[in-house]
Amino acid sequence: MKRILSLILFAFVAISCYPQQWGYYTLYAPKDGTQAFLIDTANSPVTYKTWTFSSSAKTKYSTYLLPGDTLLRTTSYTAAGSPGMGGVTGKFQKVTWDGTVAWEYTYSSSTTQMHHDICALPNGNVLFISIDLKTSSEAQQAGASSSSTFYSEKLVEVRQTGPTTGEIVWEWKLWDHLCQNYNSSKDNYVSSIVNNPQLLNINYNGGGNLPDRWHMNGIDYNEELDQIVISMHYMNSVFVIDHSTTTAEAAGHTGGNSGKGGDFLYRWGNPASYGASGTTVFNVIHDAHWVSSDNVNYPNALAAYNNQGGTGGKTAFDVWQPPYDGYNYSYTSGSAYSPSTYGYQYTSTFSTSNEGNSQQLPNGNTLLNNPQGSIYEISPTGTVLWTKTGAGSAHAYRYEKCYVRGITASAEASVSTICQGDNSELSATAVAVTEVNPSYTYVWTSVPEGFNSSESNPVISPSENTTYNVIVTNTASGCSDEASVSVQVMSTPEVPVISAEENVLSSTASATYQWYFNGNLIAGATSQTYTATETGLYQVEVTNASGCSNMSEEYSYVSDISGIDKHISSDVSVFPNPNDGIFEIVSEKEFSYDIVAVGGSVVFSGKNSGTVNLSHLPDGMYYVIIKSDGLTKAEKLVLIK
Repeated sequence: MKRILSLILFAFVAISCYPQQWGYYTLYAPKDGTQAFLIDTANSPVTYKTWTFSSSAKTKYSTYLLPGDTLLRTTSYTAAGSPGMGGVTGKFQKVTWDGTVAWEYTYSSSTTQMHHDICALPNGNVLFISIDLKTSSEAQQAGASSSSTFYSEKLVEVRQTGPTTGEIVWEWKLWDHLCQNYNSSKDNYVSSIVNNPQLLNINYNGGGNLPDRWHMNGIDYNEELDQIVISMHYMNSVFVIDHSTTTAEAAGHTGGNSGKGGDFLYRWGNPASYGASGTTVFNVIHDAHWVSSDNVNYPNALAAYNNQGGTGGKTAFDVWQPPYDGYNYSYTSGSAYSPSTYGYQYTSTFSTSNEGNSQQLPNGNTLLNNPQGSIYEISPTGTVLWTKTGAGSAHAYRYEKCYVRGITASAEASVSTICQGDNSELSATAVAVTEVNPSYTYVWTSVPEGFNSSESNPVISPSENTTYNVIVTNTASGCSDEASVSVQVMSTPEVPVISAEENVLSSTASATYQWYFNGNLIAGATSQTYTATETGLYQVEVTNASGCSNMSEEYSYVSDISGIDKHISSDVSVFPNPNDGIFEIVSEKEFSYDIVAVGGSVVFSGKNSGTVNLSHLPDGMYYVIIKSDGLTKAEKLVLIK
């Protein structure tokens, strides 16, 4: 299970009353059964979802609901000749909301056997426990005082590669972290067990019958510390190890965030197992796990199920605060790890010999599961607030409504890199696998601030790099998710300016150029200059190194018009010419015109017949550019006042 840890001062606080229940849905899967149930705890209860599995894939131990829609569950498989013990699984499955087995992975051989608990990692991989069989000769060489074979233990992390295949990406083996003071001529010899608590004494007998001396049964992962906690039945202890190591480092004693390789970073519950004095807390331990950081009473603590360690031998759960010291744990050499006892223990009314779990809920309540009977929600003061009878599940868990019925939102931009002044269309989508008729609302904001929208596909035109955030809410459930998309804005070049020297037109500098004549692209005209051959309107489009473009104003070029009068249509008249700035342009056709100074700038424009008043302009020669029926004509115009 994903755990988030913030290292803050811990104190066990006596809370007078938390009468309300927490969360909505409780998951349980009866052992050796073919169904898993998600029940609506707030409604009496009512079964919200039922999964039904193949009769060949019965539930064997733990079942978890991954965020939203997928079960991670253990089932049974035993290869011929594989080692056997209680809690054997051999296979796990990921099962989607609609019952599809998305991944089934088997791990069982003559020397290995997956068993007991599993753990989903945030990266999608799965961590599980396996027997690691050692022969009697291997055990004796390791310093065992017995000639028996040993069911050693290992942790395996596997990444999915196909529907029934996976790649092992990390391993940790208990056999690499043993010690003994029995035989100095054998491996793992130390002169003092108590001074080596980072190692497991191969000859300590906590009640297990060889070859099954240790018997791991619970596993959990802390994402922020990148550490794993495990519980070990016959050692009556929890152990914390570093997951940040490579497999090679996990086999040694250096490396990883803690600098200790695969050695134990912390152990608790039975000081005698490493030769220290102190009270043995557990009498059959299961379900070691971290308490989530949002728990009001025990944030970031460790907890475990104490099958027969409560008052009068009843089942209990214990919570305690480990002595965090960065990625390590404070420890005084030769003594027991602190604390000396639990910070909180709840003793139930029942007693179990094996299995079971507890879950510390954020509001201070606890979900307590009797694997042979019922599931209970208990307040911090011990009041039973809710009961599900006859569950018979090795593990049970409570989930918030939006953990189960949550949505997954995503955001995109039609163009994620745009030029200043251009548009892009944003789009928000959501998937709600568990919902029948989801209906969505949208709330868009931006960084930098300034953009707000409730549309699913708003159009934006940012002037600078901007990140757009959207909160999508399923109105049917009230559950939301947030997504974001960034749009990069590239600078646009300044508007180019055209100048002319005779008939050679020049653009201000840029990376690339494209010339146009009367609005039409001039093929091959891609230089900074262009030699004009016709009277008309010229423009240049420049593009900078970012690929952004800008277009110049129209530049009116008039070619050499000596004798141009003969090309002017007889039905277009300009009179008088010369004039004092006031004259007529008359034609029977529709036309437009520009009055252009000698330097090429347009000083006046108009349409169709009428009087033109240029008396505000200085004396001199101008050109009248007349455009009609797709043709462009030019005539000299002389102003004399």
